[in-house]
Amino acid sequence: MSLKITIDPGSATAPFEQLREQVADQARSGALPVGYRMPTVRGLAAELGLAANTVAKAYRALEADGVIETHGRNGTLIAPAGDTAAREAALAAAGYAQRARRLGLDQQAALAAVHEALRAAYDD
Repeated sequence: MSLKITIDPGSATAPFEQLREQVADQARSGALPVGYRMPTVRGLAAELGLAANTVAKAYRALEADGVIETHGRNGTLIAPAGDTAAREAALAAAGYAQRARRLGLDQQAALAAVHEALRAAYDD
């Protein structure tokens, strides 16, 4: 088991997003198991030919998404994803529901907005 990342410099997708997406996909699929130690920011940047800030940005996004956990000197590890992802999704959904209600949307209109946003996000 090892991290397999390919950055396409010609892609319209930013390198940090390519990295974030590939790590997240590998973590979700189990190719990178819980507890897998990620390379250092500088090490991975050198390996991929990217700026350290680009890798750091991807790591920050992955940590915010609950995909990785940073443990200081003990390194950055793949986090247990199920609970974190579900918890984050529930928090986001609750926040959206409260905001939609404050805006005066009924449930049908709020759900229609969610369906449209999901369609746009998942139908690349």
